[in-house]
Amino acid sequence: MEKIDALTKTLLCETAAVIHVIDKGAATVAMVDVEKGATDTAKLETAFMKTNSITDGWWNNEGITKMFNGATCRSTNVGDMILLANGKKFKCENFGWSEV
Repeated sequence: MEKIDALTKTLLCETAAVIHVIDKGAATVAMVDVEKGATDTAKLETAFMKTNSITDGWWNNEGITKMFNGATCRSTNVGDMILLANGKKFKCENFGWSEV
């Protein structure tokens, strides 16, 4: 069953990198599974949602590969960026996203 799950994930998902902007630098904090056939906006919203803590730390969410050191990491917010598998990078704005 694990092989079937891995194959299904490969066929239906791709990875988006979540980059937190910190002071004058940036760091990739997570790789997030997003639906391969979704629009860019849907992929961005999925990655944003999965990297926000609601009832538990976001790094415990399904489809997340933790890329940060330490026990915790803040949620994704305005000013942070997401790099999609198609090479497009977007910045989180107060309302929506802008391509970088």
